[in-house]
Amino acid sequence: MIIPCILSGGSGSRLWPLSRSARPKQFLPIFDGESLFQKTLKRFADPAFSAPIVISNSEHRFLVGEQMAEVRAPAEDTAIVLEPVGRNTAAPAAIAALLAEARDPDALVLLAPSDHLLRDTDAFAAAVERALPAARAGRIVTFGIKPSEPNTGYGYIRLAEAGEGPCAVEAFVEKPDLERARAFLAAGTYVWNAGIFLFSARAMLEEFARYAPEVLARVKEALGAATRDLDFLRLDAELFSQVPNISIDYAIMEKSERIFCVPMEPGWSDLGSWSAVWEAFDKSDEGNSVLGEARFVKARDNLVVSDGALVSVIGLDHVMVVATKDAVLVADKAHAQDVKVVVEGLQAEGRRETREHRRLYRPWGWREEIAVGGRFQVQEIEIKPGESMSRQSHVNRAEHWVVVSGTLSVEIDGETRLMTENQSAYVPVGARHRLANPGRVPARVIEIQSGAYIGDDDIIRYDEAGAPFSSK
Repeated sequence: MIIPCILSGGSGSRLWPLSRSARPKQFLPIFDGESLFQKTLKRFADPAFSAPIVISNSEHRFLVGEQMAEVRAPAEDTAIVLEPVGRNTAAPAAIAALLAEARDPDALVLLAPSDHLLRDTDAFAAAVERALPAARAGRIVTFGIKPSEPNTGYGYIRLAEAGEGPCAVEAFVEKPDLERARAFLAAGTYVWNAGIFLFSARAMLEEFARYAPEVLARVKEALGAATRDLDFLRLDAELFSQVPNISIDYAIMEKSERIFCVPMEPGWSDLGSWSAVWEAFDKSDEGNSVLGEARFVKARDNLVVSDGALVSVIGLDHVMVVATKDAVLVADKAHAQDVKVVVEGLQAEGRRETREHRRLYRPWGWREEIAVGGRFQVQEIEIKPGESMSRQSHVNRAEHWVVVSGTLSVEIDGETRLMTENQSAYVPVGARHRLANPGRVPARVIEIQSGAYIGDDDIIRYDEAGAPFSSK
């Protein structure tokens, strides 16, 4: 049995402004209408794999659940583990090994990031097949990407010999300068480190006990104190924060003598910058790539990504333009890695543009800011069929609702009525209220908030018995 473990952390900085910490790149539906996370799920839908283990940031729990449902990912026996804080990749590897061992002492684990693109899934499946004998024999197998260029943005793996593998790993090498990268390419025994691993749960736990016992001990404690929350397994926050913050490469791979590698060519990219996205996208005869709507005049080899605005590029080459409703990035592709400098500066200023978009996704649907002023805010809300918002009230603001599509059940101070298109309701300050969608299609409403204070923290939520409680 091969149990896929899908790693879905990330801070959302490298593909800013489209990617934000609340919706990092693996959840962006920019490849054929699907996200990288969904493509990863579908990659492991083959009968050769059992139900996956998904390890995610707690903040992204509902994104994970919703996107899994959209691609009808297997629900039975699927484990969704929520990390309260990020602890790099060693901790998830230990979690995966422990959970897999509990399912089957002889289980194999395929540990893979959810934010990488693999265009040739058949080549990947063939590489996994080649790796199986070594993994079953107790080896920890990593998958290396045969380099197509002397890239300085990737870590490298030095192999004992060239070939299809599995072959012994001699060393893990940090990102080189251009001269060393060229030498690696010429040698023929170096591959890019893709961060994908196949191992038996038993073998990985033995290596953790040998080389990173504190990581294993702390993970066991946090996992033992984990609690169930709907479909999620929440790791204990206090205990998990004590797990050493270290990568699986530093904790195990660079120390173990059981590491083998299978080279492969699956059309891989880690999409670590907008220039990498340009390389992955289809291009016009002039080399321009577009997601959204754009016009080009005397312009070549450009990337435009827009979530609404029409973008025109005139007389420019090798430029990236990424336009969202609250931020625009314009940069030369040669400086794609410097996006992180902008993000770091905005984070230091506490700017919302690094955390979230104007459209915020919730378990019941989404809400999107349209306009905001000193004493008012206007937003559009969509509620999914069969879903409802929490029962709540506000101390400082009143609300007006206008239904623009679908049917809504509107509750205000204990009275409930149905509203359809073009009907409206008024919610006075302090009134307990709730919106629900009893229909079979999404319902949309325009909400106008007005009052002395309209912050998101002006909210009191109530349970079904009418008692107030605190919840996000």
